[in-house]
Amino acid sequence: MLTISNYVKAKTIEEAYELNQARNSRIMGGMMWMRLGNARVKTLIDLSGLGLDKIEEKNHVFRIGAMCTLRQLEQCEELREAYGDGIAEAVRHIVGVQFRNQATVGGSIYGRYGFSDVLTALLALDTFVELYNGGTIRLSEFVNRKPDKDILLSIIIRKGKRQFRYQSVRRTKTDFPVIACAVVTGIVHGKESWYISVGARPMKAALLEKHWEIPDDASEEEIAKYASEAAAEFTYGTNMRGSADYRRHLAEVLLRREISSILAERR
Repeated sequence: MLTISNYVKAKTIEEAYELNQARNSRIMGGMMWMRLGNARVKTLIDLSGLGLDKIEEKNHVFRIGAMCTLRQLEQCEELREAYGDGIAEAVRHIVGVQFRNQATVGGSIYGRYGFSDVLTALLALDTFVELYNGGTIRLSEFVNRKPDKDILLSIIIRKGKRQFRYQSVRRTKTDFPVIACAVVTGIVHGKESWYISVGARPMKAALLEKHWEIPDDASEEEIAKYASEAAAEFTYGTNMRGSADYRRHLAEVLLRREISSILAERR
């Protein structure tokens, strides 16, 4: 049971940050997971009045406010135009539309949950997080930081000519993923780079970068070798949804499909 003593709707981000430094204070997002826990919260801090609920397209970046909902992410036409259906695919299995209308992007990223589709997808892109006190850092760095009392303001995706694919395996349609995989490729400093993230291992998502030069007409056997090489570089664990060996096998299959799809688009 979640017990809350005080509720404050912050008027400024400075006020929210100061309030959050107290040991028993918590930042309120969509409260989809927080409300399911057992905790006593002295002060619950609401960020909904701070204008952090917009997705903005700038010259070189997409800026996604921490209070944007997963449904906004799913329906954003600008993101769809830039990255195809990948981002929408990453969130469409998350419970249902009602849930996605409340769950926030900031909560999904800041929580660094092992089961997070959102974290897995955005980690493969050229993504940064903007923190009130910690400044702007790469998402791949933020993922491995210990939790603290900073406040996540926005998620920043740098634009670029990239191809993006996302797939997951679930035991049932709206269940947590057994495994989740994202593949992104693009030209970086004149060389083709492949960025591969695997989440729900069941540990939190991890990122791998490969400088592969895969020909567009690569055979299925060649693609399978690349997928196997990538899948082998991640570690996997066992829980009620699957064994470590099963997860590695699934990751290899999904990565092969995603690489094949990217190459087929180029032909």
